[in-house]
Amino acid sequence: MKLTFRGAAQTVTGSLHEVTVDGQRLLLDCGLYQGKRKDSFERNRHLPWPGSSVDSVILSHAHIDHSGNLPSLGRDGYSGPIHTTAATADLCGTMLPDSAYLQERDVDFVMKRQRRRRKLQGQENGEDGLEPLYRLADVEAILPLFQHVRYSEAKQLSDTLSMELFDAGHLLGSACVRLTHRQQEKTQRLVFSGDVGRCCLPILRDPAPMPECDYLIMESTYGNRLHSKEQLVMEKLADVVNRTCERGGRLIVPAFAVGRTQQLVLMLHQLTERKAIPNMPIFVDSPMALNATEAYRRHPECYDEETRAFLENGNDPFGFSRLRYVRDVSESKGLNDLRGPFVVISASGMCEAGRILHHLRNNITDSKNTVLITGFQAEHTLGRRIVEKQTEVSIFGEPVRLRAEVAVLNELSGHADQGELMEWIKPHARQLKGVFLVHGELEQSQPLAALIRETYGVDVHIPARGDHFTLQ
Repeated sequence: MKLTFRGAAQTVTGSLHEVTVDGQRLLLDCGLYQGKRKDSFERNRHLPWPGSSVDSVILSHAHIDHSGNLPSLGRDGYSGPIHTTAATADLCGTMLPDSAYLQERDVDFVMKRQRRRRKLQGQENGEDGLEPLYRLADVEAILPLFQHVRYSEAKQLSDTLSMELFDAGHLLGSACVRLTHRQQEKTQRLVFSGDVGRCCLPILRDPAPMPECDYLIMESTYGNRLHSKEQLVMEKLADVVNRTCERGGRLIVPAFAVGRTQQLVLMLHQLTERKAIPNMPIFVDSPMALNATEAYRRHPECYDEETRAFLENGNDPFGFSRLRYVRDVSESKGLNDLRGPFVVISASGMCEAGRILHHLRNNITDSKNTVLITGFQAEHTLGRRIVEKQTEVSIFGEPVRLRAEVAVLNELSGHADQGELMEWIKPHARQLKGVFLVHGELEQSQPLAALIRETYGVDVHIPARGDHFTLQ
């Protein structure tokens, strides 16, 4: 069995890991890399092999940095199965078309700006030179390839290779993957963690323990830090909301449309019921978030006991009187004319595309407002520049002054922290022959690698993109 790390290697986004065994090429995830526009374009568009040379894909979950380049793979000739859970397939049916739409729309927006600039410079002619990474037709071609796999169900991929999925507790339908290769009298087991979730967060069950294995590919997004306790997070969220309301400002929340948005909606619902925050308007401005919320409603089998009880008592975990889902573009634009205080939750979570860009452009110049960052922001993204509180940021290629307050609640992340990752691997850590840390920048991965080596005496690698290893 040979591993080649094609993405999310010493960076957080673009999950893509290649496994070759018995002449087969398998992919663990096929996600979009998010970062500098030019780097992202090159890395996402140019796959390292023809899609037709890939035999199968195993998808850990639906987040775009894990699933978002599947349409490119299909357009490049891939026609094999995409193995994943039913809930992940359902979410991808919403997220991938939205990804195609956003890319087409953003390219159109940039091209209009280029044409306007050329016209002002007296250059009436010229090529736009921009094409979306993929279009809706590419998404529609890939969706029939999804094949559903239940948790803990062994699925045979070939005579010698099988797979199992285990609940990762990170997102609706998210999974940890175990590959088992049996050849003659030798058995080799490789586990890919996907994104490991956290205990006691709203909506989802806690992650299942790491399954027994010989080698482990594990995420390290928060490998260098510990999260605050949930109750403290609720208090911090209430403080941010109340502080903004006292100024009469708007709270702008970039959030992943799938997972983080549903979590925030439930927490704001709870805070409103407790009268811990004012009973003010809350807008979820994302058609994808609305569609994803419907997918959440269709999969209560993934809920934890508390959310199931909330549902059985007649409550809607994702809706209450002051909450409004915005689908229409004109209604989204109309939010600019409202007076605060109110909350707008909008995608994308790293501020790289979607309606959140318009809300940021229209609101970050006003010191009464707050931008609330609720998750990790990858290097070179607009979200990272906002977290760094740069005095000026570029939105749609134009400089905008950042005068709004910037508040950060990384504790809302669905990623396990250092202590939770160490606890997750503990049951079988000492029998591991090797660990490969991915989905993290070096400042996150290196402290976790050192701690694993010191605690469990295990060989730990932090592969760079393109590095390959043969598992013995």
